[in-house]
Formats: sequence, structure tokens, C-alpha cells
Amino acid sequence: MTAGGRRPRRDAEANRERLLAAAVTAMLREGRGVPLATIAAEAGVGVGTLYRKYPDRQALLHALEYRAYGLLVDMLGDIDELRCSGLEAVQEYLRRNVEVGDQLVLPLHGAPPLMSVEAVGARGEIYRYLDGFLARGREDGSIRADVNATDVIAFGALITQPLSFGPRWPRMAERQIALFLNGLAVVGVVGLGDGIRREDIEDAFAPQSGLRGP
Repeated sequence: MTAGGRRPRRDAEANRERLLAAAVTAMLREGRGVPLATIAAEAGVGVGTLYRKYPDRQALLHALEYRAYGLLVDMLGDIDELRCSGLEAVQEYLRRNVEVGDQLVLPLHGAPPLMSVEAVGARGEIYRYLDGFLARGREDGSIRADVNATDVIAFGALITQPLSFGPRWPRMAERQIALFLNGLAVVGVVGLGDGIRREDIEDAFAPQSGLRGP
């Protein structure tokens, strides 16, 4: 196939990614009910372009869900190639989840669940990788036996949804990841870092309320 034949597909893929990235940004700012015209403007395209690709909000949400599955599968493939211990692989997966958490439009984050062959297959691939990490951890002695991939997926969903008010989320999430990993580990080995104190919570609340305590 000629280079001229490949270029339109690359352009179409770039336009698609720009639209989906704009949808995530707009939804984070204004909620899932943000007007589709706002998303089109965010992407720098006409609303007609958006409707040609995604005729309604449900179609757009489905596209965002497929995109999120792709992000996770690619992430897990990269981690698998590191060939680190099972516990370290789970740790890396959870940390990267936090980094891309705002991009994960998925059922455990409130998106409508997809039951297509592609979606079920993607979820199966995610389970396959995580089951492999856990099996590796049992073999290398870093993970105890009574943990499964669903435990990791459920925890990953929890830590990628920041609290509306409170201390800087990456710091809090990092500590929760350490606590979770120490629960998985045969012997707790993951450092917890600095604790989140009551004063940290109150200091984070104050700017939101417009008030400060004595």
C-alpha cells in the first residue's frame, strides 16, 4: 500500500484521539452531561464532525471505554516486559493507574458496561496479565496465595477516583497503594512514606470552604 494510502488513516486516527481526549477533558470539567457541542469546540472541530463519528452520547461513552481498555492493556504489556517481581508488577500497575486515572472511562468508574466481543476480550486480557503477575508473585515468594485479579482491579478503580476535597491526591493514593501492597505481600516490604495527618485534611478543606480555623 502506498504512503498516500496510509496517511488518511493516520490523520483519521489522530482526529479520533483528539476528539476523545477533548471529551475526557470536558467531562472532567463539566460532568458526563456536558453538551457535545462543547466537546467539539474543545477538540477544535465542528459539531457535525463529532456527530459523524459519534451520533449520540452513548456512542461517545462507548468509544471512551474502548480507549480506556486499550490504555490498560498496553500498560500491562509494558509492565510485563519489565520482568520484575510479581509484587513490583502489581505496584507498577497501580501507580500507572493513578497517572492515567482521569482517562479511564470504565464500568467501575460509572461508565455503562459494554458486553461486546471486543470489550469482553479486553477485560479478559487485563485479567490474564494480572493473574500472571500474581502467579509470578506466588512463585517468587513476594505475594501470598489468597489474592486474585479482581482484588487488584477493584482497588485500582478506587484509587483512580480522587476525593472531591482533601490533600493532594497522588500523595494520598501512593500511601494507600503501599498499604494495599503490604496486605498482598508475604511480609510487608513497601514503605508507607509520610502519613496523612488530621491537620493535612483540615488544611485541604479550608480553601474550599473560604474559612480557616484558629
